[in-house]
Amino acid sequence: MDPHLLRTFVAVVDHRSFSAAAGELGYTQSAVSQHIAALEADLGARLVERRPVGPTGAGERLMEHARPLLLRLAAARADITRLHATRPAQLTVAAGPLALTSAVADALARVRRSAPGLAVMLHVLGRDAVVGAVMAGDADLGLVDGAAAPTDPLPLPDPGPLSTAALTAAEQPLAVLLPAGHPLARRAGLRLPDLTDAQWLDAPDTAIPLPQLRAAARTDGFRPQVAYCGTDIKAVGTLVAAGHGLAALPLTAAAELPGTAAVPLSVPRLIHRTEALHPARPPAPVTELLALLGS
Repeated sequence: MDPHLLRTFVAVVDHRSFSAAAGELGYTQSAVSQHIAALEADLGARLVERRPVGPTGAGERLMEHARPLLLRLAAARADITRLHATRPAQLTVAAGPLALTSAVADALARVRRSAPGLAVMLHVLGRDAVVGAVMAGDADLGLVDGAAAPTDPLPLPDPGPLSTAALTAAEQPLAVLLPAGHPLARRAGLRLPDLTDAQWLDAPDTAIPLPQLRAAARTDGFRPQVAYCGTDIKAVGTLVAAGHGLAALPLTAAAELPGTAAVPLSVPRLIHRTEALHPARPPAPVTELLALLGS
């Protein structure tokens, strides 16, 4: 399967448009059409409906494989490049919004003081995008957060050749964020299974993703009321305060959002954890930063 054809297929499905995919990839529209036709001929199945543009059943199945395949190809290229590339005096960090804490900012400041001339670039991304940035070689270090039982690792996408390390000093209790006037706002603690039928805010790149809550409560509940596609924690607080749904956040972050109440989650026992992802042989600034963060 030609990865160039697969990349074109993903762009067409993402944009639901042949012309928009052509603009993104720098191809002509006819070239995009030829790529899709060639991929369909290779797999012996129609993958894309033309009017309106969208994946067929076979195309939806292929999409389940396409992104991981393209990401692993990018990871392989980045892994080999790291073996012989001359590294500039630069540290690039990709972090989720809840992983970017004051402790991380302080540690970055100490690394910069110990290495004059080091340029630091920080990208705030969604969880999957953080993993992808490190795998593709676009970031030297990724900081990903999520909810897990105290002894379990985070449910991350396959990181391939990357190494992971838990930042135990960053662990803290998980809380449910509610509007300040919510009937449950004065509770000392909340049971997650009791909230399966509540209205929730779907903010997968900022709050704890709803699939993680479903897995923890062993239910298919937690249906979203409103979807928020962004990485602004304050925006999540604003939406919750206005009654657009509940959200799960680390207790410290939740307690700082105006117009809301943060009630600790008592059952099941979950913690908010941050894990670091980096190449097997990280550059010196990454090693120093991880030591400062207590990995």
